[in-house]
Amino acid sequence: MNLYTVVFAGIVLSIIFHFVGVYAQAKKTVWVMLALIWIGSISFALNEISPKGYTFIDKINGEYQEVDAEIEASKPEISLYEMLVIKKMYEEHKTNSSDK
Repeated sequence: MNLYTVVFAGIVLSIIFHFVGVYAQAKKTVWVMLALIWIGSISFALNEISPKGYTFIDKINGEYQEVDAEIEASKPEISLYEMLVIKKMYEEHKTNSSDK
């Protein structure tokens, strides 16, 4: 599941919660809850990755030049979103090199 799918699902759920709030006449409460949910999910995505993620980064470091540049740009603290970008880029390079 990529980031666009997660964001799309979040937007759809936000719209559904909004209409539930309108129906229940609790608009302000629903909007506060939606704001808290979005704040929580954004802060989760921006948190630093676990030590296991740094082990993976060390393992793939040195295999592809573009991936190495992305790793260096993300240091010293790599967020979860940056880790997903690095992993996706690594998988693309791995797939392209195995096709040839």
